[in-house]
Amino acid sequence: MKTEIKNEIQNNSLTYKQYIDLTNKEIENTDVNSLNDAEKTLFEYKKLNLQRSSRIEKHYSVNDEFKFIIQNIKQVQNWIIITENWCGDSAQNLPYIKAFTEINPLINLKIILRDSNLDIMDQYLTNGTRSIPKLIAFDDNWNEIFNWGPRPQAAKELMEKFKKEGLSKTEKYEKLHLWYGRNRGKDIEREFRDFFIKLAAIQEEMYN
Repeated sequence: MKTEIKNEIQNNSLTYKQYIDLTNKEIENTDVNSLNDAEKTLFEYKKLNLQRSSRIEKHYSVNDEFKFIIQNIKQVQNWIIITENWCGDSAQNLPYIKAFTEINPLINLKIILRDSNLDIMDQYLTNGTRSIPKLIAFDDNWNEIFNWGPRPQAAKELMEKFKKEGLSKTEKYEKLHLWYGRNRGKDIEREFRDFFIKLAAIQEEMYN
C-alpha cells in the first residue's frame, strides 16, 4: 500500500507553484459565456480563492517560536495535500501550510487534485465525506506521521454551530470566511506546532 501511494503521488502531484499556475491558466483560458450557472459559480470561486491565497502569501510570516520548532525537524517529511482550486477552505489554509514547509528543506510539499485521485482521497475521508483540504504527512519511508484537515478545529466547531442555528449555506460560509480573515492563521499554526511538539517527544523517547 505504501508503495502504491508513493508511486501514485509521484506520478500525479503538483508543486504549490504548479497548482497556482494551473488555476491561473484555467481562469485565463475560460470562456465565461460558455459556462452554465453551476460552472460559473465554480469559476467565481476559483477567482476569489486566488485573491484569498495571494493576500495571505503577501502578509503572513511564521512566528519565531514556531519557526524554531520547524527548523529543528531532522528527518525528511513528505506532506501531501488533497484539494481542488474551487475549495474556499483550501484557499484559506494552503498558503499557511506552504509557508511552514519553506522553513525547512526536509519538508517536501506536494498537491494532488481530489477529483482525479479519488482512490487516495477515499483512504482519508472525514466522517465518511471527501472533505478538503486534507493533508497527510509521511516520513521518508512513507509511513504516515499525522494528517490534518479539512479546517482548523475552531472552524469545524464554528460550522457545527452554524448548522445547529439553521443558517443557509451562503450565510455559513460568509461567517466562516470572516473567521478566517480575523484569525490570520493563528489556529492552524498552533495546531501544527502541537503536532511537531508531540512528534519530537515521541522521537526522543524512541531514540533514548
